[in-house]
Amino acid sequence: MADSVLKITNVNKSFGGLKALNNINLTIEKNKVHAIIGPNGAGKSTLLNVCIGLLAPDTGKVLFDGKNIIGKQAHEINQMGLARVFQTPEIFTELTLLENVMIAALAKQEGAFKFKIFRNLAEEKAMMQESIDALSSIGMDNQMYDIAGSMSRGNKRRLELAMCLVQRAKLLLLDEPTAGMSRHDTNQTIKLLKKIKADGMTKIIIEHDMHVVFSVADTISVLARGEIIATGTPDEIKNNPIVQAAYLGGGNE
Repeated sequence: MADSVLKITNVNKSFGGLKALNNINLTIEKNKVHAIIGPNGAGKSTLLNVCIGLLAPDTGKVLFDGKNIIGKQAHEINQMGLARVFQTPEIFTELTLLENVMIAALAKQEGAFKFKIFRNLAEEKAMMQESIDALSSIGMDNQMYDIAGSMSRGNKRRLELAMCLVQRAKLLLLDEPTAGMSRHDTNQTIKLLKKIKADGMTKIIIEHDMHVVFSVADTISVLARGEIIATGTPDEIKNNPIVQAAYLGGGNE
């Protein structure tokens, strides 16, 4: 079996009498793109929140890079190499693109946005160059001095990706990366995700747009009512009658 970067075993999560996650077992292979799809309320965001430490499961294990991350704080998990891009872009809107990426680079180095008054000049230059390189990798180095809040939603999402890339994450979790985007921005994001995929970064994508999912995913898992009802290649998922009845052809979107 291929090496895994994330292994979820027997994870359950309830809110009152509602079973949000029911005995979830999932393995994310290194250097692959694993999409998680399903209708609204299926438990997708709950699963991601368990993975990044925002929610504690009632039972089960989550192993990231071989280490159990249950009980760890979100910033500790991020320091281990797991980064998330949220549904709503989380950036510093009054700062430039370069400043946003440098803050992300600083957080990775220091652990919790700790600023040194007497920072080594060579270290500062190296961090700036890393940040410029991250912006260059997503085609935004020519906008590095623009104010982040003035950009389109699509470009804000691209900036978030640069902020993750500069942290050299082992696993990138994308929660509906094209939500609210125009078709042009969606297509640009697909191109960017394909480029990142070619560079070998492991990704989990939650997405409602099947065009995005089938364009970038190596493996797809389908969640319905808190349970994984199918996992397979894009072709296998497209042709799975259970998935078609429960999601793809069920008019849930």
